[in-house]
Amino acid sequence: MTDKNERLQKVIAQSGLTSRRKAEGYITDGKVKVNGQVVTELGTKVAPSDTIEVDGIPVEKEEFVYYMLYKPRGVISSVKDEKGRKVVTDLLAEIPERVYPVGRLDYDSSGILLLTNDGEFANMLMHPKYEVDKVYVAKVKGLPSKTDLAQLKKGVKEGQDILKAVNYNVLSVDKKKDSMLLELTLREGKNRHVRRMMEGLGYPVEKLKRESYGILTLDGLQPGKYRALTPKEIKQMRNLALKL
Repeated sequence: MTDKNERLQKVIAQSGLTSRRKAEGYITDGKVKVNGQVVTELGTKVAPSDTIEVDGIPVEKEEFVYYMLYKPRGVISSVKDEKGRKVVTDLLAEIPERVYPVGRLDYDSSGILLLTNDGEFANMLMHPKYEVDKVYVAKVKGLPSKTDLAQLKKGVKEGQDILKAVNYNVLSVDKKKDSMLLELTLREGKNRHVRRMMEGLGYPVEKLKRESYGILTLDGLQPGKYRALTPKEIKQMRNLALKL
């Protein structure tokens, strides 16, 4: 018989109310109640039928949902923006669940962005140890030499980071416009990873698009549109991360 009870801090984090680490702090500080009783012990397990409150706020249990968005340029990969710019959740406004982006695509970049309310799934895909491939196509200013391109796999030092590509492929060269189209495969996702990496070599990115994420591609999607992941795709993405 399967035990459907789960750790309290995990249930709180999955609700989207706060992170698991902060949830643990709420528990040890005596700010969490289960069925009206204060619980302070980490690791306490709760059943789906239990009522949970965090600092007086009821924890709402939502069904997990998983969406893939073709993020257009000029949209922030966030749920809100202090400057009032359009954010990715504006493009999914009719979805009743509260979803959050899995990682980021910067404002001027386009392509695949996943959104979900499943914190465990999101963390699994974002953590570099799970090594889920993400493929980008970048148009860069200038014509990198073979030596420059080889450096992408060795790593480009930029600030405190070493920025690497797992693989690269030259798609086209335009000598008249002094530009190159590159396909880059990454497993990490540091802030503005591709742009900083190419700028570090002296070839600024003029245009950037994330073409695929694990087994997922943009096939059939137009910029600004989204679709739900199928149960098979969700399972495949989990298995890919866990190397099953």
